[in-house]
Amino acid sequence: MSPSRSSSLPSLLGVFGHPDDESLLAGGVLAQHAAAGAATAVVTATWAPDSHRADELADALAILGTGKPRMLGFADARVPDSAPGRPRLCDAPLDEVVEGIVEHIRAARPHVVITHDAYGQLTGHPDHVRTHQATVIAFHAAGLEHRYPRAGAPWQPAALYAATHPHAGMGELGALLTTVGKKVLSVPDEHVTAVVDVTAWSERKMAAILAHRTEVARQRSLPGILSRLSAPARESIIATEFYTRLDAAPGLGVQRQLTVSSSTGVVRLP
Repeated sequence: MSPSRSSSLPSLLGVFGHPDDESLLAGGVLAQHAAAGAATAVVTATWAPDSHRADELADALAILGTGKPRMLGFADARVPDSAPGRPRLCDAPLDEVVEGIVEHIRAARPHVVITHDAYGQLTGHPDHVRTHQATVIAFHAAGLEHRYPRAGAPWQPAALYAATHPHAGMGELGALLTTVGKKVLSVPDEHVTAVVDVTAWSERKMAAILAHRTEVARQRSLPGILSRLSAPARESIIATEFYTRLDAAPGLGVQRQLTVSSSTGVVRLP
């Protein structure tokens, strides 16, 4: 992926804990940017590249237009056999996880990096928390030539965003998660710096979510919950994405980022 690819939108790299997180949290923005010609890619921290979840991830990324899976190959905290012979992501040395993400940032050369929020999303999954921590460090380290020299030539992205959920944006989703006994860790509304209307991409986003067939088959997983809703109910949940700007690299010429439309008040990329 190269930032020189022709597009009015910035190139994106998503870094997420599991196969399906990319579709659930940023599927609309990824699809929007890919369709506009922006370079997009996704790094997934857990599950082995030869697993059935990797095949499902490949199908989802093809739908979103974000290229082939880029997998770090650590084991899921709750499914140790998801990557035989590898440590669980939450047990792996932080430096090892960071270096893996740095390598993909330097290879993909994105303008914008997107990852989980500090809660680890609504349910506080330990893999999401670990991915957030490692990505924040990797965002800064990727631009420093003396950090992780084996991971490629330095590249500093312009901005880092966390996909998140504000209190006011929970709506039906919060009730659905509570019904199946899951946590709901939303953030104060003022923490959200970008509200992105992805209605035009919600059909493609939902198709990518449904490509994660293992999760769709589970009763308590979010893909499974969404799959059992009516189309209007699903769209009301997935048609808006929320982001928090975590950090901006100083002194960079690239200014393309999430900005607010003066006519609609809706924030889009850029």
